[in-house]
Amino acid sequence: MKPARPALLLLIPLLLGACAAPDDDATVIRSDSTRVTTRTTVTTGSGPTNAGTVSQRQTTTTQQQTTRGALPVSALPREGQQVMRQIAQGGPFRYAKDGSTFGNRERRLPRQPGGYYREYTVPTPGETDRGARRIICGGQPDTRTDDCYYTADHYRTFRSLQP
Repeated sequence: MKPARPALLLLIPLLLGACAAPDDDATVIRSDSTRVTTRTTVTTGSGPTNAGTVSQRQTTTTQQQTTRGALPVSALPREGQQVMRQIAQGGPFRYAKDGSTFGNRERRLPRQPGGYYREYTVPTPGETDRGARRIICGGQPDTRTDDCYYTADHYRTFRSLQP
């Protein structure tokens, strides 16, 4: 008589794998025209002893030259250009969160010490909230604009801005 449980055990890794974190890509284009793509992959274990367990989480970073390079501030939406002027002048800013520390927890920007990056909202016409567009600047003083990045998709991708 065959036990019915082994068939069920074969399904467990598939079911648990569906619950695992998906692969995740992030791209930053730096001012030196280098495209940096970070890919995080999650591999689930298989076999009777580690079925459904996360056996590997790997983050790899690749760099390649790109012709797109850094985005000139003049190519930003009008609202983004205004925010860059406000940053250089030290404000005033429309939103209370503007100028607050950006943690870079997803590590989509180059690694820097905590507190290095600050975030600013780029208003989106027609939005009733802060929307998805941001400018992230790093360094001191707070009016420094030579290490800034623009995201139109709420931190998913960034373009380096020309100083």
